[in-house]
Amino acid sequence: MGEIGNGEIMHIHTKMRETGDHDDEITHRTVSVNGIKMHIAEKGTGPTVLLLHGFPELWYSWRHQISYLASRGYHAVAPDLRGFGDSDAPKSRDSYTMLHIVGDIVALIQVLGEEKVFVVGHDWGAIVAWNLCMFRPDLVRSVVALSVAFMPRDNLRKPLDTLRLVFGDDYYICAFQETERAEGEFARIDTKLLMKKFLTYHDPKPVIVPKDKGFSTPPEKEIVLPSWLSEEDVDYFTRKFERTGFTGGVNYYRALDLYVSI
Repeated sequence: MGEIGNGEIMHIHTKMRETGDHDDEITHRTVSVNGIKMHIAEKGTGPTVLLLHGFPELWYSWRHQISYLASRGYHAVAPDLRGFGDSDAPKSRDSYTMLHIVGDIVALIQVLGEEKVFVVGHDWGAIVAWNLCMFRPDLVRSVVALSVAFMPRDNLRKPLDTLRLVFGDDYYICAFQETERAEGEFARIDTKLLMKKFLTYHDPKPVIVPKDKGFSTPPEKEIVLPSWLSEEDVDYFTRKFERTGFTGGVNYYRALDLYVSI
């Protein structure tokens, strides 16, 4: 399992990447943290703010916030978390426990030469942020968590058992446990259409995916992008996930019973 606070820390290289229309002044580099290579996007000088994305997202989810924070005197840093984008994606779900993922962030903070950072997380990034605060509160100035509130672990029942009990086997996280119901279906649907479905989904109800419909079910009507999401933005996500697939991100859900605060 990944070590918290340790890990090989070495700058690998710095280079500009193909990143879309929103980050002309955002710089990109790859660093070595906790045994993997991690891609980070950054801009600005001053106190560091770490921006941690969720599923199925990338550093690119924070493109506007990076520039805004930099303009306000902060050093904004958004990594592709392990399993996503241009960062390494170990194949085994056993490499995606919170000890591994938080270990990556602890090592990243050391790479950045910081004693403390501000942390903002969305979705899985929020869970990572909460766990970072628990494991290494000495490294965190303050935390902002979007979409996922802190939920202490129930020592009497495993997370997946709880989710099946409450929502059933067709709840999306339970469905993600089966390769054919996750990667199998993702491989059969146009990736750009899938990304549009993911990125525009806003139904507050639990996400239930009946086996007779599945993730790849065509939308009932044309997906209209909101004002804050362009076709070019969707294309960026599409290119990255077409290259990497979704297994890295899905492994976060498959490691739920191994170690997570939920």
